[in-house]
Amino acid sequence: MSPDTVPGFGTDPFWVVAFKVLFIFVVLVLFTLFNVWAERRVVARMQHRVGPNRVGPFGLLQSLADGIKLALKEDVVPRNADKVVFWLAPVLSVVPAFLTFAVIPMAGEVSLFGTTTPLQLTDMPVAVLYVLAITSIGVYGLVLAGWSSGSTYPLLGGLRSSAQVISYEIGMGLSLVAVFLYAGTMSTSGIVEAQQGLWYAVALVPSFLVFLVSMVGETNRAPFDLPEAEGELVGGFHTEYSSLKFALFFLAEYIAMVNVSALAVTVFLGGWTAPFGLPDGGWLGFGWFLVKVLALLFVFVWLRGTLPRLRYDQFMALGWKVLIPVSLVWILVVAGLRLASAELGQTQLIVVMVGVAGGLVILSLLPWGRRAPEPEPRPEPEQVGGYPVPPMPAVEEEQRA
Repeated sequence: MSPDTVPGFGTDPFWVVAFKVLFIFVVLVLFTLFNVWAERRVVARMQHRVGPNRVGPFGLLQSLADGIKLALKEDVVPRNADKVVFWLAPVLSVVPAFLTFAVIPMAGEVSLFGTTTPLQLTDMPVAVLYVLAITSIGVYGLVLAGWSSGSTYPLLGGLRSSAQVISYEIGMGLSLVAVFLYAGTMSTSGIVEAQQGLWYAVALVPSFLVFLVSMVGETNRAPFDLPEAEGELVGGFHTEYSSLKFALFFLAEYIAMVNVSALAVTVFLGGWTAPFGLPDGGWLGFGWFLVKVLALLFVFVWLRGTLPRLRYDQFMALGWKVLIPVSLVWILVVAGLRLASAELGQTQLIVVMVGVAGGLVILSLLPWGRRAPEPEPRPEPEQVGGYPVPPMPAVEEEQRA
């Protein structure tokens, strides 16, 4: 067996590989159609509205109708746009979104027309790094869309996208280092097998929380949808897009939500395995995988219907000043505990863990920094005709002096 391959993969006949590719494509498209409908229904329920309920039973075909409407709209290309890049940008966004799902294990071994095979297109020793690399390529489509439009607002949205992905991909990557240390592998199927006893969402809670925040920022979803802030940038990087090219950006965003949710399920929530020892063999594992992914997608919708959009400086400060330092400190703690568990006994390890926890509690109680000075009282504004008039800047400076 080559060191560049994972046991159980690379031996499927061609028709099985073709079926898996088609299966992944259909699953992602159906996920997108369902997510659009579910998001509108859930947000409507949060806001005491009805939501889509006319097209199809319970409005389930509303997403399909919206897609047909987009396809029939006029395709407008700005006069100052770079035509080639303008057409290429949506493709660069949607293709990496489909490629990411190739290494996600959706179930264990299943039977496909008499052939037993894992329900996963492929796997590799560095599968998680492959996911991070492919998802980072998708931002090129957003940046090029903003630049090629020949307009100010799309350009600002594209620049925001690049800064956002760089900031939050670092936090996401660091949150996965602790998983690699525990699992001893970067293979997605190997990480799922390593969680048979305890899910890493429980054993590595800080990593799981950092990943949850980072995946929302990575996908440009509310409250981190700064590249598409309609109150500031009209529509962001896709302001000048219409018809099917706009639909491709829409498709890429929702598939990206499914991708990061599936990755979180794989590395933190046991993948396709069932909780509490419930049965999960065969196609039943695919059912558990869908349930977990849908639960995380509901979190996306819940955040959108609950939290307001952050200011850009707050958003960047959260990524660089909170998520990345917390991830670095947590990596040191996990590496120390792994080394201690190999060198010390169980009793000594518990003593070390209690000592570390006590030290962190003491550090959190120490009075860090100085107390902020009391602000100087501002002079009362003069009364002119019964209405307060604020002082002019020059007069205010003289009064302070």
